[in-house]
Amino acid sequence: MAQKRIHLVVRGRVQGVFFRATAQREARQHGLTGWVKNRKDKSVEMVVEGEEDAVKDFLGWAQHGPSTARVDKIDTKWRSYTGEFSDFRIASD
Repeated sequence: MAQKRIHLVVRGRVQGVFFRATAQREARQHGLTGWVKNRKDKSVEMVVEGEEDAVKDFLGWAQHGPSTARVDKIDTKWRSYTGEFSDFRIASD
């Protein structure tokens, strides 16, 4: 299976609802690498890499996020896989 990379910006009620911590857990469960961070505009930004099916599963999760979140919109950009990450981390804001 091909390795893929996706860049996401998630908008809605996605800060203060454990979105980053839950995203990290989901990514690690799927064997994905990358990062997640809060943005000043109250959105959450993520870069995720791994097996294509796992990335697609993660994208499916991101469309609703944790139960306390409300996802209104996701900007999705597929990118070329780089392999630059060793794990999935919560980045500094």
